[in-house]
Amino acid sequence: MTGGAGFIGSSIAAALVERGEQVRVADDFSTGCWENMAEFETQIELLQGDLAELDFARRAVDGVNYVIHQAALPSVPRSVDDPLGNNRAGVIATLNLLLAARDAGVRRMTYASSSSIYGEARDRVAKREDMLPAPLSPYGVSKLAAEQYCMSFYTVYGFEAVALRYFNVFGPRQDPKSEYAAVIPRFIISLLRGESPTIYGDGEQTRDFTFVGNIVSANLHVLEHPNAPGQIFNIAMGAVNSLNQLAEILQELTGVDIAPQYTEPRPGDIRHSFADVSKAAEELQFESQISVVDGLRTTMNWYRARSAALDAK
Repeated sequence: MTGGAGFIGSSIAAALVERGEQVRVADDFSTGCWENMAEFETQIELLQGDLAELDFARRAVDGVNYVIHQAALPSVPRSVDDPLGNNRAGVIATLNLLLAARDAGVRRMTYASSSSIYGEARDRVAKREDMLPAPLSPYGVSKLAAEQYCMSFYTVYGFEAVALRYFNVFGPRQDPKSEYAAVIPRFIISLLRGESPTIYGDGEQTRDFTFVGNIVSANLHVLEHPNAPGQIFNIAMGAVNSLNQLAEILQELTGVDIAPQYTEPRPGDIRHSFADVSKAAEELQFESQISVVDGLRTTMNWYRARSAALDAK
């Protein structure tokens, strides 16, 4: 699998190791870290390199049956700052991986796509896979381009690729210290420190927050499902919470009652986003099982147990 040192990738790798699978992780450690793999690093084969180099992509897939492609530069603000780097990591690396996997006889590849390809939702309409994409950020554009390469390889070459559009994934291992950290780890760490969390904008922007355990289950599910190849699926809860509501839930879970502070909205951010998940339910018989509140509780407990170590970084 690719990106196995990252937040989502390491969560999937841990599940594969627990199942007793032989796992090869390819990662350049540009955003991932060794600590994410600490619990299973002796049980995997690790290759360090850049998938935007075709020779490395070929090494990464040599002799493997399935590819779970999670490697990316996962940040809208980062893509705005560095669109060329975002394109290299998101589009060129994915095309290289598709070529290498096709030539190596890989059975199937799952691709980590994103809700960012939809762009802005009008009237808070749930986003369906058949909607016309309208990405706002370079990150969304790169995800759409790579996703379409996956579909093209299925249509033209018969290579079994599946794209999963993730919606606002959160959970343990997410880096709260990054300049581009996602909202939930930043909120949790701020509250655990007794500090006011920062919200960009007025806090009424909405998201379909999805616990990483549901993403792990979806990836493993589609590796063998007969209806998956050549398809695109939303993977989310199919529910919506505003950032203000999220802050209230986390205040209750942490037991820390500190109001957020508000600042200017970030360029490229979408105002409203939530998923229609009926296609995955009907065609894959897949539904996310872990609720937002249960996922937040698990995530908060994970950060609380490691708060001293995170402060020392």
